[in-house]
Amino acid sequence: MKKIFLTLAFFFFAAAALLAQRAHFISGGTIEYDKTTNMYAVIKSSLDPKSVYDKSYFESYQNKFPQFKRLKSTLKFGENKTLFTPAVVTDENSSQFWYDVFASQPNITWSDLTTRSTVIAKEIYNEELLLRDTMRKVKWKITDETREIAGYTCRRANGIMMDSIYVVAFYTNKIPVFGGPESFNGLPGMILQVSLPHDNITWMATKVTEADVPGNTIVPPKKGKPMNRKELYDAVKIFMKHWGKDGLVEMKLFLL
Repeated sequence: MKKIFLTLAFFFFAAAALLAQRAHFISGGTIEYDKTTNMYAVIKSSLDPKSVYDKSYFESYQNKFPQFKRLKSTLKFGENKTLFTPAVVTDENSSQFWYDVFASQPNITWSDLTTRSTVIAKEIYNEELLLRDTMRKVKWKITDETREIAGYTCRRANGIMMDSIYVVAFYTNKIPVFGGPESFNGLPGMILQVSLPHDNITWMATKVTEADVPGNTIVPPKKGKPMNRKELYDAVKIFMKHWGKDGLVEMKLFLL
């Protein structure tokens, strides 16, 4: 019996070792994302329920635009560097009644995950800014929940950033690059889905393509007025000072 047990144990560990050898990890390539925003929820949360004008405005919006605003982007990664680039919007029907950070992707984000440095080109009300600073930190708590995204088993993590923004992310350790869309980072694998539940926004990976991507081909954006994170905060605060409560909500999204 002992001999049989040892034989079975040998085959079990041999099989486990073989599976581990066959496990495939991706270190370079591109990821395609869809950003989805529930515009009905976003707009409704900012309206006065007692206002006849606001009610009419909301009904007009519903008649002209779909509930969900969808935008595409790509994340190029290799040698522990990433570059997040929004796709150019060419659909004439995609315009909104007003410029709204919820319905746009104003950031081109480059990150060096080794040095924890980032460069982000931002367009805020037609003003081009260039943030150069350290990568933003997110306080993550990893859970046991999993789901399949773009062919990868991903684990859920809940996070807090900028002291008050609640974040839900799903990452895969099969892509051992600790980055993600926009400026989301810091989990033990690539983030394939991230949501801001209170702001009705989700980024979801739709396709992962493996490729050999040299780090020197992933270069930061250069266009815009240079500033650090403190200077960006001051600039955005000036932009939003006349917008009241709604301005505070948009302000935090401009600072991502």
